[in-house]
Amino acid sequence: MKYVLVTGGVVSGLGKGVTASSIGVLLKACGLRVTSIKIDPYLNTDAGTMSPFEHGEVFVLDDGGEVDLDLGNYERFLDITLTRDNNITTGKIYQSVIDKERRGDYLGKTVQVVPHITDAIQEWIERVAMIPVDSKEGPADVCVIELGGTIGDIESMPFIEALGQFSYRVGPGNFCLVHVSLVPVLNVVGEQKTKPTQHSVRGLRGLGLVPNILACRSSKELDENVKEKLAQFCHVPAENIITLYDVPNIWHIPLLLRDQKAHNALLKGLNLHSVAGEPDLDEWTSRTRLYDKLHDSVKIAMVGKYTGLSDSYLSVLKALLHASVVSNRKLTVEWVPAGDLEDISAKEAPEVYAAAWELLKGADGVLVPGGFGDRGVQGKILAAKYARENGIPFLGICLGMQIAVIEFSRSVLGIHDANSTEFDPETANPCVAFMPEGSKTHMGGTMRLGSRRTYFNVMDCKSAKLYGNVKFVDERHRHRYEVNPDMVCQLENAGLSFVGSDETGRRMEIVELDAHPYFVGVQFHPEFKSRPGKPSPLFLGLIKAACGQLDAFLQKNGSVSQFSADTTSNGHAKIKILQNGHSPKSGNGLLNAAYGNAVVCPWKDVNHC
Repeated sequence: MKYVLVTGGVVSGLGKGVTASSIGVLLKACGLRVTSIKIDPYLNTDAGTMSPFEHGEVFVLDDGGEVDLDLGNYERFLDITLTRDNNITTGKIYQSVIDKERRGDYLGKTVQVVPHITDAIQEWIERVAMIPVDSKEGPADVCVIELGGTIGDIESMPFIEALGQFSYRVGPGNFCLVHVSLVPVLNVVGEQKTKPTQHSVRGLRGLGLVPNILACRSSKELDENVKEKLAQFCHVPAENIITLYDVPNIWHIPLLLRDQKAHNALLKGLNLHSVAGEPDLDEWTSRTRLYDKLHDSVKIAMVGKYTGLSDSYLSVLKALLHASVVSNRKLTVEWVPAGDLEDISAKEAPEVYAAAWELLKGADGVLVPGGFGDRGVQGKILAAKYARENGIPFLGICLGMQIAVIEFSRSVLGIHDANSTEFDPETANPCVAFMPEGSKTHMGGTMRLGSRRTYFNVMDCKSAKLYGNVKFVDERHRHRYEVNPDMVCQLENAGLSFVGSDETGRRMEIVELDAHPYFVGVQFHPEFKSRPGKPSPLFLGLIKAACGQLDAFLQKNGSVSQFSADTTSNGHAKIKILQNGHSPKSGNGLLNAAYGNAVVCPWKDVNHC
């Protein structure tokens, strides 16, 4: 097994995750099998109980692991399926060591950070690196490890010590360190400054790690004299100094690495030149160029409550992007804070209220993503109502599906106090209820998590057709509440069609409105399995409907798996997502729920996406 370690210096947020993913893409393009590990030095056992504002979205894996969003980047870039053990945290390591101590595994010795914690880290890395992640037998050729945080962080010290020992133990030719650092450009003089990177590398060396490759983040390509200076003071060959300058989209990063011969430095450091070929990135290049040329827009309104940080909905944004590129449309996301759509906002901040509704009404489609808590719920309900009554394509994911059911119950069934027990535990008409197997006392890891099977009850529906007319699909879940099975018959008699359910037939998974152009709600999270070039079927349905192409697409292609993008034409799709909304008018109409629960998101500058 060969190992590539990616570390970061100077400041956080330089893009270590994208760099690690891009290195994996480059090595995979050379014919190698690649796996990935993310190290997060925080004390949490996993990311499941962390606020999206703290750490971005919680990415869910097939095995139910709630992990850092960088693992989503790995899966999307490399088209692999990782496990919860591919995300190492300080909490997991200390918990495993303490469990061993309680069992007496250390034979009465004093348990210390060195060697017990550092040994546990190394053993974890070696064990997980051997797990196949690409549906093939046997371990991968290369394991790309990303160390979260910045060199010098106190919480990272045990991991840095362990990785220093690990590099020595596996030996030269089996370990390559890529250090991502910042080379700022001072606007006053326009000069690229190397001193921050020099200090970062000095600190790294002082901790026992020696970089083989420098990946320098900068606003523009490094000048040759800057590379020479870095090579001299950092003791890294000039040909191993790579510039990661600003690009239109992150799909360019693997191409930047290839164009600067990063693969040669990696293969040389890992002694893999004899088994690896030149990188074949033709398909990746075509997709990236298509993305850059798109001009026809599709606008989607994202209605939610975490819109202040776009990383809170990162996988949703990527799934929208994948579907838009395949549809030859340029995606524009309008961030609509759900609370801004509510009546109370009209009284307290009428300008904000009017702006939110203008964004919603100007969108080609509406998406309500998943979420928790009652803040902004009424706004999301109003967004779903607006989409249902006005024939606007709608996709509700997890909570978004539940919102659609609540709105339908109130507006169509006339049950004005219909609600979820999450928002009103004493409601007399719970159309969404707590799942009996859930825990109300422990939060971490107690939801319905991971890949679960959904069976189609109705084959003549948009969701089944988008999935290729299969009998069932496996999608990832993360929820505590479900549609009340005792109300399903009443809802269906009123026109809401539950076209997918679990193996028992009592847990509703997919809801649609037949008379609506595209109104779909799903209990699962389809965004987690979307890939570049292989978009999630339900997101593709939303984009196609928003562009007015869905009916023709279904008639021509039959299923997503038969569809490929026309790289000769350009386009741009725009979707709106609402956060806390209010419907300016009432009306009739059916709700067409599509693939998953969607939660309304607050309005923000689209550039933050």
